[in-house]
Amino acid sequence: MEVWGNETGALVAASFFKSPGRKNDAGETLVPALMPEQPTHTNASAVANIANNRKFQFNFTLHSIKQANIMATFNSAFNRAVKWRFAAVIFIFAAAMAFADSANAGQNKNFAQRAETEFHRAQTELQTKTNDSTVAWQFARACYDFADFSGNDNQRAALANQGIDVCRQLIARDPKIAAAHYYLAMNLGQLARTKSVGALKLVKQMESEFKTALELNDHFDFGGSARSLGLLYRDAPGWPMSIGSKRKAKTYLEQSLKIAPDFPENHLNLAESDLKWREGDAAKQELDALDALWPQAQKSFTGEKWERDWAGWTARRAAARKKLADISASAKSPRDGK
Repeated sequence: MEVWGNETGALVAASFFKSPGRKNDAGETLVPALMPEQPTHTNASAVANIANNRKFQFNFTLHSIKQANIMATFNSAFNRAVKWRFAAVIFIFAAAMAFADSANAGQNKNFAQRAETEFHRAQTELQTKTNDSTVAWQFARACYDFADFSGNDNQRAALANQGIDVCRQLIARDPKIAAAHYYLAMNLGQLARTKSVGALKLVKQMESEFKTALELNDHFDFGGSARSLGLLYRDAPGWPMSIGSKRKAKTYLEQSLKIAPDFPENHLNLAESDLKWREGDAAKQELDALDALWPQAQKSFTGEKWERDWAGWTARRAAARKKLADISASAKSPRDGK
């Protein structure tokens, strides 16, 4: 088996990381005015909130505010908004992000304990097999997974930095190991989660590493690099702030589905994205395809290592179905009498 079902992905991704892209705490940045639209909240249902918690939107308002008068510092509302945004971006990579919002806190604690145990196991193995490439990238994966459950930015950054360091060392020895580039990008995502404006620089590094991993082995982690690029382009702010692009997002998410059409995460991401873009027919098509493959997937992805993913997938599928129903209902004309 190649890797755990990370995307975990599940943003999760995104305990976000410590490394070369650290922010300059002393600097101030002149930026166009950005007005963050706060995430909307659905009802109190934990399942209903899963997909919704990722929806952070930014809009430029240059028509009403002069750029020269807008100075954002690291304590400003702008920077807090950017940090929230990148926390969302990166946790999209982890199904755990969605799962962290789901119902069973006791079960989530159990997954956290497993992640910690695996981290220490992988760390010990790396100390005894320092030149083993597989052991190295598996340790980086364990750093990423454990960082998902970090209670504070310092711990998250420390774990991410360990993953980043081992991946950089591995790439220096052998630059053609896709897993090293992939988990470098994932841990950079975790580090970005601890940053505000500094996250923007890290996103470009993530983009580059995911693209390299995709070129080296597009099937790694069931199309993980294409999947992660799609999510990155979907949720990052657009030009000129960052790399966000609906067109690129859709291209890479569809590519991940072509690479691994039987992997539930790939259908879920595309369905959730279609819902975000209010493309109800496309979302329904993906959810129907997911329903069709669900029974076989439950037989293919089995065992303790997949329990966390199934918890997240199940909750996200239910949330996506609910949102699709809401979109369909809102699209009906009042003259229908419904």
